[in-house]
Amino acid sequence: MRRPLEIGKKMLPVIAKESTRVHKLALHLPTGPSSPFIARLLSTLSSNPNPSKNPPRTSTAEANKTFLPTDVPSLPQSFAHQTLLHSSLSSQLKSPPNLSEAKRLHAILIVNGFLNSVYADKFLGSQLVNVYATFGFLQDALVVFDKLPQRTNLAWNAILRGFLGVGCFSIAIEFFHLMVSQGLIPDNFTYPLVFKACTELNDLEEGMKLRDFILWNESQYDMKHNAYVECAIIDMFAKCGSLSEARKIFEGIREKDLACWSALICGNVQSGEWLEALSLFKRMVLEGLRPDSVIMAAILPACGRLEDMEMGLTLHGCAIRCGFNSDLYVSNALMDMYCKCSATHFAYSLFSNMDNKDAVSWSTLIAGYSQNCQYHESLQLYLMMNDAEIRTNAVIAATVLPVLSKLKLLKHGKEMHGYILKQGFESDDVVGAALVEFYANCKLMIKAEHVFRVMSDRDITLWNSIVVGYSLNGEIDIAFQIFQKIWDFNLKPNSITLVSILPICTKIGALRYGKEIHAFATRSGLGTAVSVGNALIDMYCKCGSLELAVRVFNQVKERNIVTYNTIISAHGIYGLGEHVFQFFEEMKEARIKPNKVTFIALLTACSHCGLLDRGWSMYHAMMYDYNIPLGMEHYSCIVDLLGRAGHLDDAYDLIKKMPVEPDMNILGSLLGACRVHNRVDLAECLEKHILEKNQKDSGHYALLSNIYSSTGRWKDALKVRTMIKEKRLPKRPGSSWIEVDSRMYMFHATQSELGKIQDILEKLLLGMRNEGYMPDPSFSSDDLQYDVNDLTNFDAS
Repeated sequence: MRRPLEIGKKMLPVIAKESTRVHKLALHLPTGPSSPFIARLLSTLSSNPNPSKNPPRTSTAEANKTFLPTDVPSLPQSFAHQTLLHSSLSSQLKSPPNLSEAKRLHAILIVNGFLNSVYADKFLGSQLVNVYATFGFLQDALVVFDKLPQRTNLAWNAILRGFLGVGCFSIAIEFFHLMVSQGLIPDNFTYPLVFKACTELNDLEEGMKLRDFILWNESQYDMKHNAYVECAIIDMFAKCGSLSEARKIFEGIREKDLACWSALICGNVQSGEWLEALSLFKRMVLEGLRPDSVIMAAILPACGRLEDMEMGLTLHGCAIRCGFNSDLYVSNALMDMYCKCSATHFAYSLFSNMDNKDAVSWSTLIAGYSQNCQYHESLQLYLMMNDAEIRTNAVIAATVLPVLSKLKLLKHGKEMHGYILKQGFESDDVVGAALVEFYANCKLMIKAEHVFRVMSDRDITLWNSIVVGYSLNGEIDIAFQIFQKIWDFNLKPNSITLVSILPICTKIGALRYGKEIHAFATRSGLGTAVSVGNALIDMYCKCGSLELAVRVFNQVKERNIVTYNTIISAHGIYGLGEHVFQFFEEMKEARIKPNKVTFIALLTACSHCGLLDRGWSMYHAMMYDYNIPLGMEHYSCIVDLLGRAGHLDDAYDLIKKMPVEPDMNILGSLLGACRVHNRVDLAECLEKHILEKNQKDSGHYALLSNIYSSTGRWKDALKVRTMIKEKRLPKRPGSSWIEVDSRMYMFHATQSELGKIQDILEKLLLGMRNEGYMPDPSFSSDDLQYDVNDLTNFDAS
């Protein structure tokens, strides 16, 4: 291991080189006329770089110009009087009650010569800089700072803090290099500020340079960094993704306080290391430290992400014991955790008992209902919020738009769009993405594309939304074209981009495209995201490459419930029953609690593999061991399991005993089994249920007609087919894709334009006839004509 001095000697040229570069820009910050460097900073601030956080303020220069010049002659005073005045001013500048008092003290400093360029007092001047920065008047702080011939660390730190306050993180780092170039030695108040800037910029390299510079300073001077600096270093490494370095520094601290634990726990939560964050929290409690509200609010999302309701309830009890039951931030975090664990009733109960609610409280529960597909409850809560006269902010607007699209409330969505424009929220990338998704879900792609074009150069979020929108509306080729144009706008796809495009590869079976995206994910480091890993596993499984899916599964570092559900479902579809239950056991060993989707995958696997007894075992385990209520999907799986095994009467009895009305998936599953096992009698019983459903899809009617046709009951088959025509039920046209010269072509069995394809299909049909091809009468229908023109009616789009 290298000693600190050796590290310092190596890193010193890097720091010195950078500081020299900045020093040349500033040229010693001369007194009198404003230096070019400070002038540039003042110009930057006057343009208001972060208006959302810091609205323009009237500077003291504009408010009171009587004391700005530093050449005001000082009043003749005795030495004793000056000393007393100096002491008094120093005391008052430590904490003036308001800005007016700060201005008054500023005037006194000028009149009494404490800011005179010849006899300026660097301590009082630095205190004044700190006062203006504390009150949020950074421009005035910079003006005073620029006029001081000498400055203490207090003034430099105040300006640094001011830059952080207005979001000028890059300028803060540049200002720090200027400070070093002026020969000042940063102190333990300086370093946390600079580390904060590195954290906000996600600049791990700059943060490492600063850490090594601190070690070099300690080897050269008689100084030692304190706990605040150590916490800032841990926080920087953890939030910049270097958890191993953060953990190394953390373990090297003998006496760890809450700030150290908080920095590491929050870093793990932010990096998605949910289990590690919970493990650290448990260790902290075991070592006798009592969590504060900050740590409690930070750790609760980990339970939500893991859907660990049991741990969430434990933390809720801990929060009550620690007296945080009335803490707003903890309450909001608890609501979010319950919503992510699908326990919206607990979240609403907590919400109802809150004495104080802010906009975050409302938006958390509105979003929670939406995430759990409780759209009516979500909209009702939003209306309650309006009645409570809580203003709809950008976050709430982006949360409500998906609800309006799911409920097909187009008019209300357009009204929300108008409100967004009126409030100026359209500049918010999240709101823009929500608008694109809203219009896409309402099948208004022209409007979605209009919003996208206006904002497409701003953020990758908009591109993700439009890709998903075209995919949802069946425009697969356009979705691919938009995805390929992302690089033309100097934007970098993120994990959500890949999760959005991979299902399209899955839908059309484009394994080559999927592999290319996998390669990009690996090169860019996005492949480590659990969501990307899950999407890759799903893509490989559904594109027929189960071996590659298992390879990705084995390589992913983090696995969640979706990871296991995907791999279990895939092996079930492939008929690999034993592998299914091996993964299920592995999942339980990893302490990942199965959910309703897991049992859908398990029951489906049992159905495809013919494991009737195992299926019943899973059925009872779900209800009695895991207390998961039966949903329509589970009933459909059981009916399919019984139907494939030939137990059609048992399946029909189960349907009749259902506490709710069976949906078309359940009836269709049993109807399909009737077709396989030639049970026309049971199909007739199901016909009544199907007709009562007023089904808008012709698929089940066609299946029923085929059952009648297979037994020669042509009149009944004709009756069902006539019913399809009378009800004008749509038939989903078949479609296929082909890739030529890296371009995707889609073909629909509805129109005809490409003559070459027609000619080839006609030749194929004639060849089939010449070889004695005869259609299967069990699948015949009244609208199936053995005419070349009908059978070759295809189109390319």
